[in-house]
Amino acid sequence: MTPLPGNTAVVPVASDEPQISFSIRGAATLLIHLGGVWNIAAGLPTPPDLGKELAAVGGGRQIAFDAQDLKAWDSSLLIFLTALFAGAEQERLEIDRSGLPEGVVKLLALASAVPEKKDARKSGVRAPLLTRIGARTVEAASATRRMVSFLGETTLAFGRLLLGRARFRRHDLVLFLQECGAQALPIVSLISVLVGLILAFVGAVQLKLFGAQIYVADLVGIGMTREMGAMMAAIIMAGRTGAAYAAQLGTMQVNEEIDALQTLGLSPVEFLVLPRTLALILMMPLLCIYADFMGILGGGLIGVMMLDLSPVAYFIQTQRAITLVHLSAGVIKSVVFGVIIALSGCMRGMQCGRSSAAVGEATTSAVVTAIVFIIVFDGLFAVIFDVLGV
Repeated sequence: MTPLPGNTAVVPVASDEPQISFSIRGAATLLIHLGGVWNIAAGLPTPPDLGKELAAVGGGRQIAFDAQDLKAWDSSLLIFLTALFAGAEQERLEIDRSGLPEGVVKLLALASAVPEKKDARKSGVRAPLLTRIGARTVEAASATRRMVSFLGETTLAFGRLLLGRARFRRHDLVLFLQECGAQALPIVSLISVLVGLILAFVGAVQLKLFGAQIYVADLVGIGMTREMGAMMAAIIMAGRTGAAYAAQLGTMQVNEEIDALQTLGLSPVEFLVLPRTLALILMMPLLCIYADFMGILGGGLIGVMMLDLSPVAYFIQTQRAITLVHLSAGVIKSVVFGVIIALSGCMRGMQCGRSSAAVGEATTSAVVTAIVFIIVFDGLFAVIFDVLGV
């Protein structure tokens, strides 16, 4: 597309290719000639001198169109004209659309009927460092405020529950107990047995060097009851139940069901969050004890099959190693982990936006939040137990 010197620029490459040329009509109008077939598959003609042609007309003058040689067109012509009009507005040129096809004029009018939002177009200029730091600080403060507000509402809901004033459906609680209890047993069984196998195998490799294979039972028993049983059950439930809670409440937020509950005078925290949290608080200790047993069973398989230990000797040694203190430490952790999982899933679901993408983000955020706080609180428990000598 090579412009000719002077007042015209003609580009007749082929009859079926998009063509554009310029000419001056009178002393104040830039006439743009459009011809050929404008097809988006063929690309948009972008003459490098288009900006110069618009600038050469001067501010306050006019551009017009001649589309007599235009054979066919699609959205590529509209895209080109939109960009052309934007450049013309910058040069303060008046636009005469009478020479364009009637369909093009109607579509352009329809496209410009609703003005573009001010912040819709992504800015190419990066904000200064202090501005970005300030924006992140404001976002963090807002997120913290929403989290504290949600925790406060949940605490008040539990207070009303203790007073017998909480309003939620009892059969919902039974349903959630089944979902996060019995239906979670298969995956908890599989993961716990594998964790017990791994602990026993890692310990056996080192203990065989000293002829102390029997102490694999101590390693697996204490490791499962104090740490791995509660933690693995919590991580499994965070990915399974916590994500499900976030998706359920997020979908209800999208469908405006939570708004409907508020309109009816029902507290969404009492009606939706409270039974889910209660279900996890009640089920997590049982799942923790079950995970401990399955992990010990998995460690026993390694002890019997690889270390030539008798089943009776292995489980007697396990009984000697595990005390009520070890078991209680894991159960206490599991209760706290259950609260964390339930609150993380419900909070992200209640804070979900009004789109399907927001539901996915809420689900992902619920799992990440739950796992992070599980690890943090497990570290805090380790410090507290060490201080208390437990």
